[in-house]
Amino acid sequence: MSSGGGTVVHAEEPSQAFTLDPMVVTATRYEKRDVDVPASTTVLTGQELKDTGANNLGVALSKVPGIAYKQFGPSGASMGTMINEVNIRGISNGTLVMVNGNPVSWRGKYNLDSIAVDNIERVEIVKSGGSVLYGSEAMGGVVNIILKKKGSNTIGVGFGNRGQQNYNASVGNEKFTIGYNLEKFGKVNGISESDIDYNDFEGSTRTDADNVEKNNVSLGYNITDNLNFSYNYFETKVDYNRFVDSVKATSSGIVVGDQFNGRTYTSKQHTSQLNYNDNNIKASMYFNQADISANGPTYITSKGKKSFSQYNTKERNRTYGTDVQKNWTIGEKSKAIFGMTYQREFYDKSVFTNGDDYARNNWAVYGQWEQALDDKNTVIVGARETWTTGATRGQNYNNFSAAGQYIHKLNQNQSLYAAVTQSFIMPTYAQMYGASYSSAIPNPNLKPQTGTNYEIGWKKVSDNHSWKAAFYHIDITDNISATWEKNKSEYTYANEDFKNTGVELTCDIVGKDGLSYNWGINYGDPKVKGTKKPYWDRKFGRVQLNGGITYSKDKWRSSLTASYLADRVGTPSSSHSEKIKPYLLTSLSTTYQMDKHSDITLTMDNILNRKDNLSHSGGSAYYATPFNFLLSYNYKF
Repeated sequence: MSSGGGTVVHAEEPSQAFTLDPMVVTATRYEKRDVDVPASTTVLTGQELKDTGANNLGVALSKVPGIAYKQFGPSGASMGTMINEVNIRGISNGTLVMVNGNPVSWRGKYNLDSIAVDNIERVEIVKSGGSVLYGSEAMGGVVNIILKKKGSNTIGVGFGNRGQQNYNASVGNEKFTIGYNLEKFGKVNGISESDIDYNDFEGSTRTDADNVEKNNVSLGYNITDNLNFSYNYFETKVDYNRFVDSVKATSSGIVVGDQFNGRTYTSKQHTSQLNYNDNNIKASMYFNQADISANGPTYITSKGKKSFSQYNTKERNRTYGTDVQKNWTIGEKSKAIFGMTYQREFYDKSVFTNGDDYARNNWAVYGQWEQALDDKNTVIVGARETWTTGATRGQNYNNFSAAGQYIHKLNQNQSLYAAVTQSFIMPTYAQMYGASYSSAIPNPNLKPQTGTNYEIGWKKVSDNHSWKAAFYHIDITDNISATWEKNKSEYTYANEDFKNTGVELTCDIVGKDGLSYNWGINYGDPKVKGTKKPYWDRKFGRVQLNGGITYSKDKWRSSLTASYLADRVGTPSSSHSEKIKPYLLTSLSTTYQMDKHSDITLTMDNILNRKDNLSHSGGSAYYATPFNFLLSYNYKF
C-alpha cells in the first residue's frame, strides 16, 4: 500500500499502476501533482487496495496512517447505523465520503463495508478540513472513491474458512460496464462483549455474528468522452444474537445463558450519478437512498427486566442534488474556481408509521483563488457560504467557512506548505428528532459543529522515495456527541469540544528486484470536553504505526500489511477514559498469475490470530475477527 506514488512498479491494467507522485483532484477540485498540493493526501490505487487483502473498502482503509479503525462484525459488517467509521485524526464524525466526487453519506453514515474493492479504480483521501470545497461533514477530511469506468471482463470465485465465500463478475468495454460482487461470512462467536449496568440488571453480555452477506451491483455508461452515468446498489445483511454471560445483580431472575436479544440488520443503498467534465466546467446530478432496517426478538429490556417483544424498525434517508463548478486559468499565474451546490435531504425515522418525515434544502456557493507569487511561492484562498431553507419546524442553519493555504517549492520535487481551514457539520435530523431504533434522546436545540484545522507540512519525491511529513492542530467547538444516562438507560445528545495536536510522517519506497515498502508514523493526543465531563479527557490512541511490504516479480505478487495503534484508551461518554490494549491489524495476500487469463489469490487476515478490541468506547468491546483466509480464482476473458 502507498500513501502516494511517479515510478510504475507493476501493472497489467491502468487501474493497477501506482506512482510515487500521482495526480490528485479531491484536495483542490482540479488536477495537481501530489507534491504541489498543500494538504495531507493519500492516494490508493485499485491494486494497492487489493494488496491489503480486503474484499471491501471499509477493511482496506484500516491500514491507512492517521485513520483509527472501528469494527462491529466480521469483514467490517455494521450493526445498522453503527458503522465501521473512517476516523481521521481522532474526529469521530467528521469524514465526508464521496463516490466520483458526489456525496453518498446518509446523515453522517456510510456503508464502506459494502463497496467491493474490485469495483474501485482509486481512492483519494484528504486528511484536513474540507468544508470550504465540499460542505458539511468534511470536518476531519474527505474520502473520494473513484469507481472504474471500463469493464474488466472477469469472473471470480473464492472460498475460505468460517463460511467465507466470494463471487464476482464484470463485463464491459469502453462505453458500458456492469459488475456484480457477492461476499459471505459465516458464524463468529464472541464478536462482542458488553458490560450492563441497568436499573434491574448488572452483568455482561456476549454477541455472536452469523450469516453476513453483502451484494454490490454496479452499472456504468460513458455517454461521451465528457459525460458519464453510473448506478450502484449496495446491500448488506447480518444476524447478531446476544446472550447473558455474567450476572452480578438482578431483580428479574436473569441467569447466565439467557438470550438478551436477536437482531437482523439490513442496509440497502442506491446511488446514481450523471457527471460532466470538460476541464473548464464540471457538473453533476446525483440521487442517493439508504434504507436501514432491524428486526428480531427482545427478551430483556433496557431497564433490565425479562419481557418479550418483537423489534421491527426501518428508516429511510434520501438525498438528491447538483454541483456545478467553473474553472478559469487567468494568465500564467492565476487560477480560479466558482461553484454552486444544491441538495434536497429527506429523513424518515420510521417507515412503518406516518408523520415522521423531515426535509430541508441545503444550498451553497463556493470559490477558490490560486495565485502564484513567483516560481516558488503560491497562495490559495477559498470561501464557502452554506445555508438551509424549508427545514422542518423552521430550524434552518447557515455557515461561512474560509481557508488559506501557502506552498513553497524548494525544487520541482520538494515543497513546504502551511494551511488553515475552517469546517462545519450541521446537526442531522436523527440527532435533532430521534431514530426509532435508537436509545438516544434527540435534542432539537443542537448547534452546528464548527472547527479549524491548522497544518504545516513537507513533501518530497526523490528517485525511488516519496516522503511526507505534517504537523497539525485541530480545534472543534460544539462537537456533537452522545452521553449515556445510567439512571434513565438512554443516551442524550449534546455539544462538546474537541482538540488534537499531532505529527505524521509517511514514506513510500520502490526498491529493487520487485520489492516496494511503505511505512507511516502518527503521534497525536485527541481529547474531548463537555458538560458531563468538564475536563479534557483522552480519546482513541496516541501512537499509530503502519507498514507494508510488496514483492512483485514474474508471475508472483505478495503483500504484507499491518497497522498498530498504541497508548490507547476507551472513552465512555460519561466517565473518565481508561487504558485498553493496543491493536495490531495484519493481513497477507499472495497472487500467482497462472497465465494471461487466470490467477489465483490467497488472502489471510489477522494472521497472528489476535483478539484485539476494535472499539474505542468504554463498556463494550468489539473484537477483531479471528484468523481467516480466502482462496480465490479469477479468469479474464
